[in-house]
Amino acid sequence: MLIDSHAHFDDDRFDEDRDELIQSLNDNGIELILNPGADLLTSKNAVALSEKYSCIYAAVGCHPHDSKDMTNDTIDIFSELSKKKKVLAIGEIGLDYYYDNTDRITQRKWFREQIKLAKELDMPYIVHDRDAHEDVLKIMKEEHYSGARGILHCFSSSVEMAREFIRLGFMISIGGPVTFKKAKTPKMVAFEIPLEHLLIETDSPYLTPEPFRGKRNEPSYVKYVADEIARIKNIPVNVVANKTNKNFKELFNL
Repeated sequence: MLIDSHAHFDDDRFDEDRDELIQSLNDNGIELILNPGADLLTSKNAVALSEKYSCIYAAVGCHPHDSKDMTNDTIDIFSELSKKKKVLAIGEIGLDYYYDNTDRITQRKWFREQIKLAKELDMPYIVHDRDAHEDVLKIMKEEHYSGARGILHCFSSSVEMAREFIRLGFMISIGGPVTFKKAKTPKMVAFEIPLEHLLIETDSPYLTPEPFRGKRNEPSYVKYVADEIARIKNIPVNVVANKTNKNFKELFNL
């Protein structure tokens, strides 16, 4: 059994078959899913899914793309939502300099504010980092506090950066790109970073692994991520499954 540490089951690409897919997760080897929010609406939807399905947990927060719409009231609502029984973290939050859908000053402001919320609530936080590695690390160091913990989701930076985030108390989550033939950096991270610091994910419906690349991603495809990590590390896949499951449950006290 595997845990998908990051999947957006609330996405409208699952509207036609969401219930069917969720009900078949156990048969497809999936024990649990963490469904993060990307804005206020999707955070509420993630919480609703967690309340409907035993295998789904939620996180609440605002993705950097949508941080231009954030206000202090948004932070207050996230704080209230975090009190729900199956909300495990603040996220996904962070910086995205690839698309720049929100200006960078605004992204950085609300990344800091949501880290402060996680500190106030003593909750882990889930970080989105695309082409913003140095600024993400800088802000996380500046806002660091005792007990800080969480996930660098779908990690795309270097081995050296991974080690920096691990020193701050964070897990490194590996997704579908590790299966891509030309994706040298994710493969190197999977090889170099000890299994005790790793999680696995799909980021469904995005970043579909081989051999389904180009199609909608699904949580059951996390097994291809686990298989590739096992191949890279030359260890049995059940070792990857057991250790990443243990890492997830320890991080979130499950």
